[in-house]
Amino acid sequence: MSDLYASNAQLEGWDELELEMLRTELETLYQVSSVLSCSLNLKETLNGMLRALQEGVGLERGMVSLMDEQSGELQVSLVYGIADKLTEEVSYQPGEGIVGAIMKTGNSIVIEKIADEPRFLSRLGIYNPLGSFIGVPIRNNKKIIGVLAAQPALGAEVLLDEYERFLNMIANLIGQSVRLSHEVAEEKNVLTEERDVLRRHVRGQHGFDNIIGHNQAMRKIFEQVRLVAKWNTTVLIRGETGTGKELIANAIHYNSPRARGSYVKLNCAALPESLLESELFGHEKGSFTGAVAQRKGRFEQAEGGTVFLDEIGEISAPFQAKLLRVLQEGELERVGGTRTIKVDVRVVAATHRDLEAEVEAGRFREDLYYRLNVMPLFLPPLRERMEDIPDIARFLVEKVGTMQNRQLSLTDAALRVLMNHEWPGNVRELENCLERAAVMTEGNVIDRDAIMLSGINEKSQLNHSVVAETNLDDPDMDEREKVVAALAQAGWVQAKAARLLDMTPRQIAYRIQTLNIKVRQI
Repeated sequence: MSDLYASNAQLEGWDELELEMLRTELETLYQVSSVLSCSLNLKETLNGMLRALQEGVGLERGMVSLMDEQSGELQVSLVYGIADKLTEEVSYQPGEGIVGAIMKTGNSIVIEKIADEPRFLSRLGIYNPLGSFIGVPIRNNKKIIGVLAAQPALGAEVLLDEYERFLNMIANLIGQSVRLSHEVAEEKNVLTEERDVLRRHVRGQHGFDNIIGHNQAMRKIFEQVRLVAKWNTTVLIRGETGTGKELIANAIHYNSPRARGSYVKLNCAALPESLLESELFGHEKGSFTGAVAQRKGRFEQAEGGTVFLDEIGEISAPFQAKLLRVLQEGELERVGGTRTIKVDVRVVAATHRDLEAEVEAGRFREDLYYRLNVMPLFLPPLRERMEDIPDIARFLVEKVGTMQNRQLSLTDAALRVLMNHEWPGNVRELENCLERAAVMTEGNVIDRDAIMLSGINEKSQLNHSVVAETNLDDPDMDEREKVVAALAQAGWVQAKAARLLDMTPRQIAYRIQTLNIKVRQI
């Protein structure tokens, strides 16, 4: 093309030149469309477009200036071929110089010879003063957002009108690219903000502050979790069902360096062994009936993050050997596959079983036990941390209230009933009890009667160790609680309890009957 322009074509060859120009413009448009489909990075896209203009139709030193929304100035965003020579930012006010005039008026400007145009400021110092210059506005939804300019090769002045038309076409494409880039950037900012909000929310939901416990055993657990969360050490969480093992696992992941990675959970007791292997390790297409496509397992899904294996004590001996390989070598093979896959995951496991007894009985591999038991955490049952029940109960009542879209609270009498129960089902049983009590509560205050209707009445009376220490003069206690407390302190001897309450034996017998108190036989 440069030879063609340098030949100083005469009018006799105009038709042939026009056809050649059309062909090169089409080729250049194709190159520009290819650039548009390759990248969402605006700088890369603009650079590719300007390169196509120079190499395709000989429009050299292509320059794109875009409006800075904050300052209102035209900022030179890119000049093809000299980006490394721009030592400082170059900008134009609307109406300043040729570029500013295009921005202000919205009209294209074509200069046959730069040296003859007094408005040409030549701030970049890159254009040949003996050559021509073309500048066109860049629009986005009819709004002018910038200027596209270039200098045709020397000798091509006869094609200035054609160049102007072609640059306007390219400017329209640039406008669309700028719009798309801004939309992508805005969407990315929104997604980033939502991600950060969700991360903060998740950290709040699963952080240490969300785990309630003030007794010495729980404070020790919290300290251990803080320490172990920093490292990739395998953790085995031990404790009875309902003690909050999953909460501890959540806290470990979301307070670890892997918090930005995936957190994948699986209850090993919920699946048969045949499905458990596929679920954890994945499978290849056609490896078994129903395997219509390749599928990654939980370990691959958690790459760079954490896998939480709940009820690890329930897995069979053959599967224990396969799991051991992943823990030792960080390697696995999908079901039906032959390729060894490396995985980088942290394993947190949990069980309510006595694994030492399981190893002794030959039901659990000793080598897997030692691989899992690198950092054991023992969660105490709720009956060993009764002082935490009021705080846990209030937290759970607030949670139930949120689910039921109302504000709930507990009376002191209701809390005392909860304090007198042994809670064999631990926190999960406590939560179920409070949810049942909330369902049976008409208003917003859960009282003692609602707790007793939830099914723990008899158990609460049988455990009188806490009631025995109760102050019978406490003004917050109702009549029933005082009678039960007095009976407990009196060893369930009614005459003795009557004296504690300054009553006659007949009076206390009447109250036992009317208040539906089951007398404990000693």
